[in-house]
Amino acid sequence: MSTILTVSNLTKKFGYLTAVKDLSFTIEKGNVYGILGPNGSGKSTTLGIVLNVVNRTKGEFAWFDGSTSTHEALKKVGAIIERPNFYPYMTAIQNLKLVCKIKEVSEQKIEEKLELVGLLDRKNSKFRTYSLGMKQRLAIASALLNDPEILILDEPTNGLDPQGIHQIREIIKKVASQGTTILLASHLLDEVEKVCSHVVILRKGQKLYSGRVDDMMASYGFFELKAGNADGLLQFLENNDSFGKVTQENGLITAFLKEEMNSEVLNRSLMEKGIILSHLVKRKESLEEQFLALTKTQAN
Repeated sequence: MSTILTVSNLTKKFGYLTAVKDLSFTIEKGNVYGILGPNGSGKSTTLGIVLNVVNRTKGEFAWFDGSTSTHEALKKVGAIIERPNFYPYMTAIQNLKLVCKIKEVSEQKIEEKLELVGLLDRKNSKFRTYSLGMKQRLAIASALLNDPEILILDEPTNGLDPQGIHQIREIIKKVASQGTTILLASHLLDEVEKVCSHVVILRKGQKLYSGRVDDMMASYGFFELKAGNADGLLQFLENNDSFGKVTQENGLITAFLKEEMNSEVLNRSLMEKGIILSHLVKRKESLEEQFLALTKTQAN
C-alpha cells in the first residue's frame, strides 16, 4: 500500500498552550481515516499544519513519497477546513468555474462532481438559495474538481440536520468507494464508526490510539451476571485470570473479559462451584464505551 501522508512527532504551541504534542501517524492510500477527539483536542490544528496554513513548532510531515514539496503535493489534495466560501449571487456552475480558474484545472468535471454530490438539478441556482447542507455538498464538489488523491474534511457534518448529515456521510462513502483516500476530523463517535476504516484518537493534542476501527472494537466484550450467591460469584470472577475489571451495581455484576470466552463455558464453571446464575448476558463494547474507557485511563 502506498503512503499518502506521514506525520512524525508533530508539536504545535500557541504561547503556553500546547495544541498538538508529539503526534505521529500514517495515512495509507484507499482508506477513510477519522481524527477523533473532543473540541480543543488538536484536530483542526493538525489538519492546518499538514495543509500549510498553520506553522508547526516541532516535528515533521511528508506528503506521498516524501520527495514532493508541500506546495506540489497540495495540488493533489482536496480540502475543506472552514465554512464553504462562495459568491452568494453566483450560481453553483459559476462558482465552480471560478474555482477551476483558481486551481488551474479543466472545467470538464464540473457537472460530474455536481452529480456526485446530488446538486446537478440545482446547478443554475444561486448559492444564496442553498440550504446549509447543500452549501456543504457544493464545497465537497469544489474540493473534488482536481480529482485529488486525498480529500480532507474538518467536521463535515457540523450544524447539519439529520437528513443533511446522512447525505454528507453517503457522499463520503461514495467518494471513498471510487478510490479517493479520505481524512476527516470529527468529535462524533457515531460518524467515525459509520464512515471510517481507521481512526486516530486525540485528547489534549496527544494520541491515545491509532489503528483500525474494527480492531478497536474487537475487545472480548463483557458479561452481565446475577446470582443468589453474589459474593461467591464476585470472588470467582476476581480470582479468574480471564477477567479484568469487575463491577457491581444494583445487584448486576459486570465482568470484562481479557480473552475469548463463551457463555456456556462460564455457566458450566460456575455450576461446578455451586453458583447458579439467574441472569447471564454477553455483550460487546461499542466504540463509545471503548473511547470513554481509553480517555479515562489516559486522564491526567
